[in-house]
Amino acid sequence: MKLAEALILRADCNKRFEQLKQRVIRSAMVQEGDAPPENPDELLAELERVATELAGLIKRINRTNSQTEFRSGATLADALAERDVTLLKREAYNQIVQNAALRQDRYSKSEVKFISTVKVQQLQRRMDDLSKEARELDARIQEMNWRVELAE
Repeated sequence: MKLAEALILRADCNKRFEQLKQRVIRSAMVQEGDAPPENPDELLAELERVATELAGLIKRINRTNSQTEFRSGATLADALAERDVTLLKREAYNQIVQNAALRQDRYSKSEVKFISTVKVQQLQRRMDDLSKEARELDARIQEMNWRVELAE
């Protein structure tokens, strides 16, 4: 199985787990004399099975990411960390730009005037560079995901 397929299965398991959890919650308590909409014991058994499957997939995915060379001296796990931090930085710059570029309408000269303390245009360019970097890195990661076999 390719790493990309395992990632898809992991996402499916996460959704299935969440759905089962909600179904158990709905069936966990009923009014005296009523029956639950579903058998909570069966749902809990299925929840445990899905959780075990999910844990196995996560372990294999993590093992694959840490053993797969992405580029010289860096693993796929390293590339994922780089991408995640790049996206975090991009989001930080985006929030700073959004706040600094906020235009305020003043109705009289007696109202307080706010000015930007950062260079919005420079930050916007940095944000654009980070977006491009994250996209390119993500494309290479996705390509590798479809080429690499999942570790046992």
